[in-house]
Amino acid sequence: MNDFQHNKANFGTLPVFLTAISTILGAIMFLRFGYAVGSVGLMGTLAIIVIAHLVTIPTAMALAEIATNQKVEGGGEYYIISRSFGVNIGAAIGIALYLSQAVSVAFYILAFAESFEGVKVWLSSQMGIQLTDSRVFSIPALLILIYIMLKRGADLGMKALYVVVAILIVSLLFFFLGSTEYSAHLNTSDLFNTAGPDQGFFFVFAIIFPAFTGMTAGVGLSGDLANPGKSIPVGTLAATITGMVIYILIAIKLSISASPEDLVNDQLIMSKIALWGPIVPIGLAAATISSALGSIMVAPRTLQAIGGDNVFVRKNINNWLAKGTDKNNEPRNATIVTGAIALFFVLLGDVNAVAEVISMFFMVTYGSLCLISFLQHFAADPSYRPSFKSKWYLSLLGAILCIYLMFKINTGYALVSVIVMVSIYFYITTRSDTKKGMATIFQGVIHQFSRTMQVFLQKSEKDNKEEDWRPAVICLSQDSFERYSALEMMKWISYRYGFGTYIHFEKAYYSKESKAKADKKLQKLIEISSSSKSNVFLETLISPSNTAAIVQAIQQPGISGQPNNMMLFEFKKGQREWLGEIIENYSVLKTGKYDLCILSSSDKNFGYRKYIHVWIHKEDFDNANLMILMSYIIMGHPDWRNGVIKIFATFSKENLTKEQQQLIDLISSGRLPISVNNIQVMQIEEGMNRKELINKHSVDADLTILGFHESVIKSGNAFEFFEGYDAIGNILFVNTLISKHIS
Repeated sequence: MNDFQHNKANFGTLPVFLTAISTILGAIMFLRFGYAVGSVGLMGTLAIIVIAHLVTIPTAMALAEIATNQKVEGGGEYYIISRSFGVNIGAAIGIALYLSQAVSVAFYILAFAESFEGVKVWLSSQMGIQLTDSRVFSIPALLILIYIMLKRGADLGMKALYVVVAILIVSLLFFFLGSTEYSAHLNTSDLFNTAGPDQGFFFVFAIIFPAFTGMTAGVGLSGDLANPGKSIPVGTLAATITGMVIYILIAIKLSISASPEDLVNDQLIMSKIALWGPIVPIGLAAATISSALGSIMVAPRTLQAIGGDNVFVRKNINNWLAKGTDKNNEPRNATIVTGAIALFFVLLGDVNAVAEVISMFFMVTYGSLCLISFLQHFAADPSYRPSFKSKWYLSLLGAILCIYLMFKINTGYALVSVIVMVSIYFYITTRSDTKKGMATIFQGVIHQFSRTMQVFLQKSEKDNKEEDWRPAVICLSQDSFERYSALEMMKWISYRYGFGTYIHFEKAYYSKESKAKADKKLQKLIEISSSSKSNVFLETLISPSNTAAIVQAIQQPGISGQPNNMMLFEFKKGQREWLGEIIENYSVLKTGKYDLCILSSSDKNFGYRKYIHVWIHKEDFDNANLMILMSYIIMGHPDWRNGVIKIFATFSKENLTKEQQQLIDLISSGRLPISVNNIQVMQIEEGMNRKELINKHSVDADLTILGFHESVIKSGNAFEFFEGYDAIGNILFVNTLISKHIS
């Protein structure tokens, strides 16, 4: 990002307040506010003021908060958004904001021309000069304004602002001091009357809301302020609250001074109420020219900041727009562009439709500011230390209301605004070297939310119903890059029903070298996991001892907020070294109250992921339910979308019928997707070799699930139990600590 700040005007807080209040008390107040009171009545108008300020006050507070957290330079709202959301998103909002400000200049100039209605009548009656086109006044006014800004800059603009604000105050005083015959004979019930057909609350709201959008106008002077961190919050909030109070008083004064019909039909009704009528057109001229002055001071500074961030395609364009005068860094080139845009819309003569779109862009800007503030409250970023703090619920309210009101006012324009901004964002992202966006803030929010949920789950009362059991698995593996079967198994378990932490075990003493090696392998695992769309949490563990590594692994906290309850190990068929470590440390796992799964990997791997065979025999009473549940959980992954679960049960002859019916009842009550036709009960005689039976019937299985017991580990011939299945593919050996329920 270029540093486009050199010298500045060193304004204080008052210019921020005056720029904002002069824009708030603008054309709409004089020309259209009477229409609002006449159309929706006093209560409806007060509701419009309240709802509008439920947007503007949270925005002003969010702006004050963000501004006091960072050094605010030129570019006002754009600078704040881009430094919080990143240049990509900031530029998309900033360009929309700039267009809003630039076209606002034209809007205020056209409204300024309306103040010459009396002059046109006098010229027609006294001199016979017919002036039907208000552009006779608006075009010269705009050109004079552009000339002033190019020649004298913001310094003269501020001096002029003092004068027009003084006129504005006098005109309001004359208005409030005025009285009418209507007010002398007012009946309190008349305060609730309205005139003409009801065009709807939000129709009137759409007309009036732009009156309140000027509250951030002073922020655009950020690059010319001596102390932006102080001046922006104080000036913006003061202008917002002052404007709200004045509008409430004006609504009351209008409702007691004129009939609803007069309020609707006479756009200069305030001149009929004022103590001296001509002061109102003068005030209108002062208000509109001051609003135009505020906009033409702010818009070029926004464009200058955007150019300083090299947002546009060509570097020479960015440099030209970012260039300021040597003395005060006045955005002379950006002012020329702004003047050209404003002149184009003034020549059109009618910006009503465009003004509605512009108000949409203002809404997006305000919503973005509120959203930044809301997210920062939950991100808990240590670097976010504003001296002024808003409330998170106010920021959230402001953001939600902005979105709601956009679509309530005009759905079509709202969609256009969103589409334009999204298009700008994607365009800038494709050509920008900086990829930072909202991710940084959202990551902080997600981290805080995750922590809060984990603490909540840990503190909450545990429900130990076994039917609510789900696997929270830790896998410890030394062979992460030799075979991926364990990583695949964890991916399937963690897809929907379970949670998984995969730990690559780096057997070494902890050192700078081993840490670097482990970090590199972790990064590789993350890349593998990302490409396979895995939900497994990945870690590395460095230890010189196998037992120490297992002990460390079983003490890992659960990523779901609930404790881990299962350990998964993997070994390759025919290799006993790692299997021996698992057998030797079985007592450690039992102490940790972990179910144990041992995956025996073959060269067949998981084949076509079509068939899962579950083998149950009479000693598998405790393991049976967990074996069936594991097959169901694995089958839930899309990799097994066409898979079939088959259950094979071996029992003695006298128990065959009974055991088969029990299995059918279990599958039915548990609502498991296992066909009765896929439940096969076999008679096993004394001395029959069960391994041969499994090798024969599961030769085409892509995964075979078998149970084992503690007695196998303690028998002294554990190796023999896990070996001898050479004809079949991968096998998952399951040992449950506590029997699980399916139904």
